[in-house]
Amino acid sequence: MDRRAFLRLGAAVPVSIGAAGISPAFAATTSPTSSDPYPASAGWRVYEMTTEIQLPAASAPATVWVPLTARNLGDYQHTVSTEWQAPGAQARVMRAGSAEMLVIDWPSPTHGAPLAGKLTSTVALRDREVDLGAAPSSGAGRESAAALRDYQRPTRLMPTDGIVRQTALAITAGMTDDLTKAQAIYQWVVDHTCRDASVRGCGTGDVVKMLKTGGIMNGKCADINGLFVALARAAGIPARDAYGIRVDDSQRGFRALGKAGDISKAQHCRSEFYAAGYGWIPADPGDVRKVALEEVPGGLPMTDSKVRAARAMLLGAWEGNWVAYNHAHDVRLPGSGLAPLPLPFLMYPQAKTVAGTLDSLDPAASGYRIASRRVA
Repeated sequence: MDRRAFLRLGAAVPVSIGAAGISPAFAATTSPTSSDPYPASAGWRVYEMTTEIQLPAASAPATVWVPLTARNLGDYQHTVSTEWQAPGAQARVMRAGSAEMLVIDWPSPTHGAPLAGKLTSTVALRDREVDLGAAPSSGAGRESAAALRDYQRPTRLMPTDGIVRQTALAITAGMTDDLTKAQAIYQWVVDHTCRDASVRGCGTGDVVKMLKTGGIMNGKCADINGLFVALARAAGIPARDAYGIRVDDSQRGFRALGKAGDISKAQHCRSEFYAAGYGWIPADPGDVRKVALEEVPGGLPMTDSKVRAARAMLLGAWEGNWVAYNHAHDVRLPGSGLAPLPLPFLMYPQAKTVAGTLDSLDPAASGYRIASRRVA
């Protein structure tokens, strides 16, 4: 019999599914009198994301860790529901820091049937934009002091001392406010990095290695945006990566900045920084470099109007065709024992079978497929 669970995301109540059956968890977050809590007239678009897992029966015992979409992020991302099926398995929601995930265990072979699981999430999204030309406002979103301290701490691959701090101080010399400093760091990162198509996945986010190259710093989004975050933190600015996945084509005319349908390889890391009077502000230098490299065959120069448009837009805004999973670094998967070091981030399904750890950057080898579609 299939084990099945359904969540209406709200109060954080643990979920566990095992031999005893189903444990319901979350209450609806929307008003029962609201006929359409996410109207298109208010800029909302609703997407269904489906992650399917299929591994050979001989893979058991096996465990899969699938990142869950962040529940509520400001006024631009709300996870409406999450539902899963895992025949013959034990499945439960678990957390490592700010990373929430569905953990599916097959403790023994399933009598010749493949190990199969399916996760379906419905997420409401809309564009976000912060007017950096406006004066600071007392009504802007505020973050707790504890969270701001947390988003200034170093991580294993993103230290805030040594060459990182030296670089950050050189970029921001003479500047006194966080907004001006962050803008300068953003422009510096755009100018001194380059997207490298040969890097697997989204990169690793090893910012010291990048800075020690002594020239143009190549990488993917986790490298380029991770560099922005590390430099901002080293300059005393709260900043964070947002690890997620693209779910639709761009409606702003950027071919390189969207993906619909099969999104198994559409993972993308964005970044943000915090400034008093503005709240959390989007910043995505990695996607500026993606437009330069991939918007048209052969790439575009940084002086091209389309690259300049992306550069202007991606400091202060991002398009709602992307879903965030979490802001977590140095993630230790519950019960995994995968490696002595934690994962730098959780953005891909992870799997461990009787044969060992699977390659999370290869969907076919890891037995997963992720798809998205827009729903009414």
